[in-house]
Amino acid sequence: MTDMKTPIAKVRGLGSAKDGTHHWLSQRVTAIANIPLILFVVVSFVGNAGKGHAEWVAWLKQPVVSVLMILFVANLVYHMRLGLQVVIEDYVHDHGTKFASMILITFACVLIGALSIFSILRIAFGG
Repeated sequence: MTDMKTPIAKVRGLGSAKDGTHHWLSQRVTAIANIPLILFVVVSFVGNAGKGHAEWVAWLKQPVVSVLMILFVANLVYHMRLGLQVVIEDYVHDHGTKFASMILITFACVLIGALSIFSILRIAFGG
């Protein structure tokens, strides 16, 4: 039996999900945002090297430092999730395994981010 469908009818609904550009752009934006944030963290850590616990706590209690550290953690974790998503989508071919892996990665990234930000806030507010 011959297929009487036109080429466009064969692919309708099976084309681009129009999500790749957003994902690609998000990765680039978070990577660019990571540059000054990582520089801040590295310079701050080098500047505080050799200081005691009390000095580190006093440093992290500064509002600007706390906000920058929270932005650093949030951006880094989101960028990490985007990168891991690409790896899973490219190299895991079984639909069930891919779905489970994406759920696991999302929960792990949310947990890492939440615990890190909670810790920063707890120190910043003296808890």
